[in-house]
This record gives sequence, structure tokens and C-alpha cells, in this order.
Amino acid sequence: MRPTSTIFRANYPPSLCWSSNRRSVLAVACSSGSPLRSQSHLPGLAPPQYSTTAPIQPNASTSGPVVFNRYVKKLQRDRASGVDSNVEKSRQADYLKDEVAERVVDRLLDIKRRFGNVLDLGSGAGHIVKCLTPELVQRLTMLDSSEKILNRDAELSTKVPVTRVLGDEESLLEHFPESSFDAVLSNMSLHWVNDLPGALIQARKVLKPDCAFIGAILGNDTLYELRTSLQLAETERKGGIAAHVSPMTDVRDMASLLQRAGFTLTTVDVDEIVISYPSMFELLEDLQQMGENNAILNRAPLSRDVLLSAASIYKAVYGNEDGSIPATFDVIYMIGWSPDPSQPKPKERGSATVSLKNTLENNS
Repeated sequence: MRPTSTIFRANYPPSLCWSSNRRSVLAVACSSGSPLRSQSHLPGLAPPQYSTTAPIQPNASTSGPVVFNRYVKKLQRDRASGVDSNVEKSRQADYLKDEVAERVVDRLLDIKRRFGNVLDLGSGAGHIVKCLTPELVQRLTMLDSSEKILNRDAELSTKVPVTRVLGDEESLLEHFPESSFDAVLSNMSLHWVNDLPGALIQARKVLKPDCAFIGAILGNDTLYELRTSLQLAETERKGGIAAHVSPMTDVRDMASLLQRAGFTLTTVDVDEIVISYPSMFELLEDLQQMGENNAILNRAPLSRDVLLSAASIYKAVYGNEDGSIPATFDVIYMIGWSPDPSQPKPKERGSATVSLKNTLENNS
């Protein structure tokens, strides 16, 4: 059974009570939320043309099918920074990424060494740097495709020296030479890249030998309640469905992807974080403030009646007893090491000198 953490999302500003235990239960008092306002679009949602009319600018280094519009994702992350509107409101939506960053760094602490130069791949505003100490990391390089989110908290002090680099996660080698870093960390960013195997290969190449990559991405069970509610509502109102929740990677594929990228000693595990919201609209608003709203190519806008219907279905099917609704975030953690001759390796096939059959028979 998967470990599950629970968060209750309150009206802003939420009072967060985190625990250092990576399997802890997280609690924040939940309130009823604000009523629906009669405006041209629903509360917290941008007009649909924001994401549907943006030009497609796929990265030249991306190979294979293009699923996400990276230009749209950059615009969404620019807006999520709050630099042009409300930075404090943007920071209030950091709770999920801050918690996952803490769990990523918790895994880094399991490696008994001090890291000289560490890369934060898809850093956002700097969720990982909040958890680092000089005893663990000497300096951190933050890379993100959105200049506004990258520099949102640049004026805040950090415990370790930070270098900020504007760049795309899909073109890592254009910014750094091979064998540059003692560790590469990634916190809830790589589920938006079009070429995940290629991004992992580049992450392995910028690592020095026998150094670790530790990442966290959202898995395919993320927001299944929202996905199902939207599909049922759209089928009822439109007679068909479109993709409104981005496709995610299955946990069963991650170990194979890490090995395909050239990593050794791979480890994959999963957490489920369940957050309670007053209604579906607060969930959508927070996703927008996180920069985690949909960026699929040619996505279809949602009409008001479909959203209202989906909100009713969501509460009726998945609602909690206190009137709130749960949202599940399926977080996949992955660890892989860059190859080195000093690492333990399996023996060659047929090289065994002891018969397992005889050993079991003698012990029986």
C-alpha cells in the first residue's frame, strides 16, 4: 500500500504545519472557502484564449512526438511567479512544491557525502534551496525556463551560494559541459518535458562519475478525481471528451527510463499526497498559481456549464464528509547514479560457484 500524506488547504493565507518525516501526515485547518462569483470567467481561472492561442515553439533539440507546448508552459510559469501581479499570493501556493522538495533533499541526506556543485533542474522560484545547508551542499545552480519565476525570490537570503541560469530542461548540455556537477536534483518539473528520456540522458551527462540524480515528478494517478469529473461533465454536456489534465508517466516505466538514460543503481518509489480544498475552483486556482495548469498542444477550452457540472460531480463522487474535496498528487521519486568502475556490478551470467538448488535443499 502506498504511503499517503494529507493536507487540508485553507483560505489564504494557509497555516502550514510541516513535519520532517518524509511519510508524515500533514495538516492545515480547512475552511469553507468563498462562494462562486458571477463574472465573465470562473474565480481563479484565466480566459481560455491565454493558453490556446499561444504560438507553438518546440525546442529544436526535442526528438519524438511533441505533447506539451513549452512556450505556453513558460507563459504559465511567468504568470505563476506573481511578479506582474502579486508575489505574496504566488508564494502562498508553494506548499506542495516545498513539501516535495523537502522529501527530495531528505533522500539526498541519505548519501553520506558533502556535495560541491549541485544543479537544481527546473528549479522554479527555489524550493530546494530552502532545504539545503552549507554542511550538505557548497553551492547550488538553479536552472529554469521562466526568468520571472527563476528570479522571483532572488532578493531573499539563502544558506548556500546560488547561481541562477535561464534555460530549458530539454537542452541542458547547451548550458553546462559534461561532468560539471556532483549531484542533479529536480523537483516537480520533468513531467512537463516532451523528451523525458533525452532530458534524463543529459542529466546523466552533466554529472561527474559516481554521482547521483534525484528527481520527483507527478505520476499518472495525479488528479484522477479532477480528470474523471471533467470527463463525466463534458460527456454529459458536450457528448464527448477532450484532454484537460496532462498525461503523466507511469511509475512502472520510470526504472526502465532511468536505465535507458544510462543510470546505474536505480531506485524508484511513490508517495500519494492528498490535499483537501473547499471546492474544485480553489484547486484550479492553486494549480494556476503553481504553474501546473494544462499545457497540452491544442487543448480545448472548458465552458462555464461544463466546469459547474464538473464541480458538482467532483463533490458528489469524491467529496469529504466536511464538505471539502480531495485532490491526489501521485509523486514519483527516482534515484540514479552516473556510471563509475568503482560501483558494484552483477556477476556475469553463469559465473556462480554455488548451486542455489543445493543450498535450499541442505537448509530444508
